[in-house]
Amino acid sequence: MCLAIPGKVVSVEEAEDLTLRRAKVDFSGVQKDICLAFTPEAKPGDYVLVHVGFALSVIDEDEAQQIFRDLERMEELADEVP
Repeated sequence: MCLAIPGKVVSVEEAEDLTLRRAKVDFSGVQKDICLAFTPEAKPGDYVLVHVGFALSVIDEDEAQQIFRDLERMEELADEVP
């Protein structure tokens, strides 16, 4: 199973070639350098779904928060399984 995780764009490093555009994305306090080749519209403050270092789509904050709640619930359920 593949899983994309939401993160918040902190800053964007612009490039003439949009395939080289990068961003610092915050994942609950951990910041990673992420490629924005698939999401040229992403800007600081946006939430993006990230998989293996690539932002796959821009999502709204409500959707990001729902994903965070779902992931937390999955972790709770995993702790309940013997």
